[in-house]
Amino acid sequence: MTDVTGADDVLHTLFRSDQGGHEQVVLCQDRATGLKAVIAIHSTALGPALGGTRFYPYATEAEAVADALNLSRGMSYKNAMAGLDHGGGKAVIIGDPETIKTEDLLLAYGRFVASLGGRYVTACDVGTYVADMDVVARSCQWTTGRSPENGGAGDSSVLTAFGVFQGMRASAQHLWGDPTLRGRKVGVAGVGKVGRHLVEHLLSDGAEVVITDVRTESVDAITALHPEVAVAADTEALIRTEGLDIYAPCALGGALNDESVPVLTAKVVCGAANNQLAHPGVEKDLADRAILYAPDYVVNAGGVIQVADELHGFDFDRCKAKASKIFDTTLAIFARAKEDGIPPAAAADRIAEQRMAEARQH
Repeated sequence: MTDVTGADDVLHTLFRSDQGGHEQVVLCQDRATGLKAVIAIHSTALGPALGGTRFYPYATEAEAVADALNLSRGMSYKNAMAGLDHGGGKAVIIGDPETIKTEDLLLAYGRFVASLGGRYVTACDVGTYVADMDVVARSCQWTTGRSPENGGAGDSSVLTAFGVFQGMRASAQHLWGDPTLRGRKVGVAGVGKVGRHLVEHLLSDGAEVVITDVRTESVDAITALHPEVAVAADTEALIRTEGLDIYAPCALGGALNDESVPVLTAKVVCGAANNQLAHPGVEKDLADRAILYAPDYVVNAGGVIQVADELHGFDFDRCKAKASKIFDTTLAIFARAKEDGIPPAAAADRIAEQRMAEARQH
C-alpha cells in the first residue's frame, strides 16, 4: 500500500465485524506491470471459491478491499442458491482498464490466482472479458469464462440475462398470477453485457421496455435495433417513470438505497447487478412499500452456472436447463418469505446459509 494510513484503512476494512468472516484475503502487487489486486475468498465450505475478476478504478485501496469482501460474500450465497459445489470468492484489479490493462498485467494476475492452488477459480466481471480470461488462463489453470477456441464457454452474460428473465417471470407469477411480461413496462438500468440480452428477452415476451445507460453508445445500439424502446435521461428518471411495473438494475451495486427506494414507481425489482441493497434494512424498506424484491444473487446466477460448468466440459443446453430452474428457486424464496414473515432477501439468505452450514458439518 502507498502509506501507513492507507494500510490502516485496509486493515480496518478487513476486520470489520459486518464482513462475514472471510477465510482468506490476498493483497497482490506486481511493480513491473503496475498490477494491484485483491483476491477475497469468503467460503470454501461447498467447494473451491468461484467468482469473477472486477477491473475498476477504485478511489482508494480500502474501497477496493471493501468491494472484494462484499462481492465474495455475495458469491458464496449465489453459488449456494444455484446448487453449485462451489464456495464464494471474488477478485478486484485496481485501475482503469481502458488505460492500464495489458497482457503482462493479466499474466501477472493469473500467477497470483495460481499461487492459491485452486482454492479460488476466477472468471469475467465488470471490466474484464473473455479475451482477458484467455490471457489469464495462460498463467493459471483455474480460469473460466474463456473463449470456445481456448476450451471455454464464451460469453457468460447470455445465461446471466436468461436467469434474470426467469426471475422476472417468477415475480410476475407470484404477484400477478401469470409468468409473462406481456404488457408490462420494464425499466432496465444498464444495457451493457447483460442488459442488452435482457432487453431482447423482454421484447420477445411482449414487454414495453424503457432503458438508460451512462454510455450513450450502449443506448444507441439498442434503439438502432429496436426503435420502439423508450429511453430515460438517467437512472433517477427511470425509477420515477410513470406506470413502471418492474425495475431491473443491471449496472453497478447499491442501486437500492435511501434515496431511490422512496421514489420507486415499480412494483417489482429484479435485475442483474450484484449487491443491489446499499445497506442492511433496505430490504425491509422495499417490503414496507409493497415492492417485491427478487434477490440479486439468486436471479443473476446464470453466468456462474455457465462458468462452473466449464470446469467439467461445457454443455450449453445443460447450463440453460439449470439456469431455467432460477424460476422455481425464486418462487420458493417468495413462498419461504411469506411463510416466515420476512423479506425475500432474508429468506434467500436463510436458505443459502442452511446449505453452507450443512456442508460444514460433513
